[in-house]
Amino acid sequence: MPEPRQLRLVVPPPVDGSEPQRSPERRRATRPGRIVAVGGGKGGVGKSLVAANVGIELAGRGCRVTLVDCDLGGANLHTSLGLIPPRQTLSDFVSHRVERIEDVLVPTGIPNLSLVSGALDPVDAASPNYGQKMRFVRQLQTLEADFVILDLAAGTQKSTLDFFLLADRKVLVVAPEPGAIENAHRFVKAAFMRRLRAAASVFGVARLLEESLDGSDFRDPSEIFEAIEGTDAETGRQLREQMNTFRPGLVVNQARTPDDAELGRRIAAAWRRFFAVDLDVLGTVEHDDEVWRAARERRPVILARSDARAARSLARIASRVQAADATDAGR
Repeated sequence: MPEPRQLRLVVPPPVDGSEPQRSPERRRATRPGRIVAVGGGKGGVGKSLVAANVGIELAGRGCRVTLVDCDLGGANLHTSLGLIPPRQTLSDFVSHRVERIEDVLVPTGIPNLSLVSGALDPVDAASPNYGQKMRFVRQLQTLEADFVILDLAAGTQKSTLDFFLLADRKVLVVAPEPGAIENAHRFVKAAFMRRLRAAASVFGVARLLEESLDGSDFRDPSEIFEAIEGTDAETGRQLREQMNTFRPGLVVNQARTPDDAELGRRIAAAWRRFFAVDLDVLGTVEHDDEVWRAARERRPVILARSDARAARSLARIASRVQAADATDAGR
């Protein structure tokens, strides 16, 4: 049997997990920080809420955390943290006005937590080209941080999908309303297909993939793999194995009812049944008036109302993100 070909995506793959378990101090010295991308198909579902508060919780546990606002066209993560718009932002790095991403890091006033703000930007800066994205990825991996949390823009733009796909941990935020659920489905499909097309190109079966799609944007992945395996069994098997690692985590925000609280499990079950794609349910954030009260004070709820239901939910989600990091690093 020939040696399996190694997949090279448009962004560097996650750190290899084959090394023996090390202490947290040793791991910090030998691997870059884990990249966590927080995305979703629709604006207003709570991506910035999750990114900011999970980052604060991890920082409070002694982890070094950098929050990165990847919404170049309409960033607001600094507002979630109660900060004024920084003078230098990610757009300065993208546009080469500064050469290192460290040059646009700003302190947040919270120990162990720094921010790269996206701020507001011209339309052309909101769509970085391939070279700009690769430079961004390389710089992210040099940051002195245990976790680098990306707060992504809404929608399915290529740059947003690429930032989502580069992450070690992919987090999808959805609200319990039809438009948000529909957009979340669209986002996952688009991300899956972008990664699948990149993988198929590397494996030399891009033509077979497009033939199996037969002009559609998406098909049941099992049917796609079976079609490719029918022509090239070994390559089809390797492609299937590569795509099995696509496993986003799901957070349901603004849950008001018991049905809302079960939404994550229902979505995960539907994707497993109909599309053969696994989603990890990371948790549910309950609807809580303390969230908007804290927002009016320009303070994160996990700091302003640490005993609120939403704050406790976000702390549990942070625990699951941290546990996943420890598991990956110890493999």
